Amino acid sequence: MNEEQFNSCIQAILSKDKAGLRDIYDAYLKYVYQIILGVVGRKEDAEDITSEFFIKLWQNADKYKPGSGHKGYLATIARNMAIDFLRKSRHEVLASGDDDEETESYENTLKSNDDTENTVIEDISLKEALDRLKPKQRQIVDMKILSEMTFQEISETLDMPMGTVTWHYREAINKLRRCGYYEES
Repeated sequence: MNEEQFNSCIQAILSKDKAGLRDIYDAYLKYVYQIILGVVGRKEDAEDITSEFFIKLWQNADKYKPGSGHKGYLATIARNMAIDFLRKSRHEVLASGDDDEETESYENTLKSNDDTENTVIEDISLKEALDRLKPKQRQIVDMKILSEMTFQEISETLDMPMGTVTWHYREAINKLRRCGYYEES
């Protein structure tokens, strides 16, 4: 789905036409699910959050700004929802459990949640680093890394010369490296 088609779907959603949401759902279900699963790590949780994602998209379609890169927009919402879920589940664990079995379960959950908390903190720090990028650089990084698009696809999507796309990408990666992020694999 290209930017123009996505904008049309958003306009349909704003007109309360469910066909717009269905088209976005069909095009991006796997994409959104993979992003969420990468953050939460559990298939069942990722499925629940993905369902909530499309409800949220329906309810907040008016917040989308056309031309801002719809894949990056979808990825940002999905990651934020997944991080919010992890935070909420952490609070629920802390508020539960009184007997010995629950205490043992609670302690095991705390140990596994320490890793989750560190991941969330790293994600928040990475978000702060990404926020230092110029909007065009951020969009290109999102498209390249989160959407796994090629430079050619990004160039065509943004209607921008491929040399300019790669220049913006290199500049963004250099900024992220200076912030302590992004290691080439």
